[in-house]
Amino acid sequence: MTNNYDLSLVIPVYNEQDNLRKLMQEIDSALQPLDISYEVVFVDDGSTDASLDVLKDISANYPEARYISFAENTGQSAAFCAGFDEARAPRVATMDADLQNDPADLPAMLSLYNEGHQMVIGWRIKRKDVWIKRIASRIANAIRNRLTRESVKDTGCSLKVMDTEMVRSIPRFNGMHRFLPTLMKMQGASVAEVKVNHRARHQGESKYGTLDRAMAGGYDLLGVRWIQSRHFAYKVKERSNTSNSDNS
Repeated sequence: MTNNYDLSLVIPVYNEQDNLRKLMQEIDSALQPLDISYEVVFVDDGSTDASLDVLKDISANYPEARYISFAENTGQSAAFCAGFDEARAPRVATMDADLQNDPADLPAMLSLYNEGHQMVIGWRIKRKDVWIKRIASRIANAIRNRLTRESVKDTGCSLKVMDTEMVRSIPRFNGMHRFLPTLMKMQGASVAEVKVNHRARHQGESKYGTLDRAMAGGYDLLGVRWIQSRHFAYKVKERSNTSNSDNS
């Protein structure tokens, strides 16, 4: 990683052709006043609409934007990880491409991050999803917190700011993006939460159904609980001086 930027913003994209230009405009409006150098890394997850063409146009018109494109749809976790690997800044932010996350929340999150945390996550205090998704999310969040011994209010919110090196070191598997706070804490991260805006989807369709998300989330949760139970950390008290052979 080269520190050419202060912030890398990673955005997975799957069939969001109608939202991408407005999203880039909002990102630009939110971050330009901060006087920081930033890049936006779009990860096209095998879109079947015109998303890739739109990303090419955005990258041609915004020097901060670039993209990578998967050969086939691989999933949101893979898209996030590919973006983390591409990031060229010491801190990385994430958000969805559907305009439900508000880029205007990023300045406050970055300010809180700079207070000494290695992760700041958004808490959607007033969700604009349909009622069945809101209820399912509350139930899933409660079960997730119970089994992982967490107290995170909204782990499903994609709006996050993280230490790049730490997030690159977490275990990688399908569904890992749902457990980022827990996985980051296992790396020793201090995690803070902040209330963020949440907006209704106006263009495109949701990529997840309530049932399939619940089934996948339950399966992943068991895996994360196993990882937690087998996790260990160590601190070196002291080490010997450089050997004589190293000095020869």
